[in-house]
Amino acid sequence: MAINKEITRLENSSLRMTLRVNKEDVRSQYDELLDEYVKSSAIPGFRRGKVPRDILERKFGAAFQQEVLGKIIGKTVQEVFAGDDIPRENKPLPYADPRLEDEPALDFDSDLCFSIVYDVLPQFTPGPWKGLEVEVPSAAVSEEDIARELEDIRDRSSIVLDRDEGDGAAAGDVVTVDYCELRDGGPVPGTERQDFVFTLGSGYNIYQFDEQLIGMKKDETRDITKTFPDTYPYKDLAGKTLTVRVVLRALKEKKLPDLNDELAQDVDEKYQTLGDLKNSIRERLGRSLDGRIREITVSRILEKILETTSIGLPESMVRLELDSRFKNLARRFNINQNELMDNLAKTGQDPQKMREEWRPEAERALKTRLIVETLMEELKLEASEQDLDEEIKRRAALPDSPGDFEQYYKQEQVREYLKEDIKERKLFDLLIAENKIKKGKKRTYLDLMGNKE
Repeated sequence: MAINKEITRLENSSLRMTLRVNKEDVRSQYDELLDEYVKSSAIPGFRRGKVPRDILERKFGAAFQQEVLGKIIGKTVQEVFAGDDIPRENKPLPYADPRLEDEPALDFDSDLCFSIVYDVLPQFTPGPWKGLEVEVPSAAVSEEDIARELEDIRDRSSIVLDRDEGDGAAAGDVVTVDYCELRDGGPVPGTERQDFVFTLGSGYNIYQFDEQLIGMKKDETRDITKTFPDTYPYKDLAGKTLTVRVVLRALKEKKLPDLNDELAQDVDEKYQTLGDLKNSIRERLGRSLDGRIREITVSRILEKILETTSIGLPESMVRLELDSRFKNLARRFNINQNELMDNLAKTGQDPQKMREEWRPEAERALKTRLIVETLMEELKLEASEQDLDEEIKRRAALPDSPGDFEQYYKQEQVREYLKEDIKERKLFDLLIAENKIKKGKKRTYLDLMGNKE
């Protein structure tokens, strides 16, 4: 089929492709499709496959022509993009189907001409990436950081025991409660909860009634009246005054193990002393901190490059990124997207407003990623088989690496992913080496690891 193409670039990485199919090819395709309909059609008075063409055309008229026109357009578009003469930068994104701009009429006396519009991968030139200057915070692992990790280990190694009869609840105790909201002295339907377990003082309950439970004894009931501020995170409670009835069903306390060599040996047999465990913690936190500082460094260099780089993002790419963020949010809460939307509605949050709030960060992340991919391609960065083998051995040797790590990374699909990771790391090494990194304000380990730069 003879097809003429004319491409016009639009804003935000969209293209208009105008296609012209000569009238002889249009007529040939029309006749071919009409013959197929003749073979399959059954009309009273005619045997299947024996309906005259002119009768079929008269009976179905414009509707038939419209359907055939749609099939010709679809076949033409499919043939165009299946060919090898369309460069990568002019092909539609896999998640952005071409759309017909204006529907043409079927006219056998003229060539068929129509236009499709679709999104493509943005074409751009990255701004200067050498000779930049960025400031990066500094930090070090402190004894306080190690002590906090040790306390976490003690907490995970603790045992929970029933408190003595008559004991009152205290901060740090593990409590099991039943609760409900009260109205006119009776429970409000739908607010009842039985056997809810949390640590007193953690605030892990929607009413945050931890403080009001201090001193309660097992099987005791308390009616707690609270006024919630307008800024309360649970919108259903914000600005309201209500009464909650709480029944303490179980009261337990945590018994923490002593901080000694025995605890270290319980954590892992490779530790003989508490000092061994501390050193391991220091090394692990140090690796995490070094990785975080590197991440911040690269991020700030990329921000500098982005300042001098103009990228027009197609709307379909931004939409996909925002959809992905909602999926990740649902996955984090271990629920499906419908349940997520229900939960957002209950807390007074508008998904569309959230998309608008997320959009600037989503666009920045997409542009940054495009810069990274473009620079890797322009610099012809590759990951050799030797690079792969060395990386697998390095990761397998890490203290917290699982035993089957090396086998896992021998899977072909995983190796491809690892190749991209190596290429990216090579690029980041170049960015750090070719730019001036100034030490900025000193930050704590928690600040940096909590994304507070």
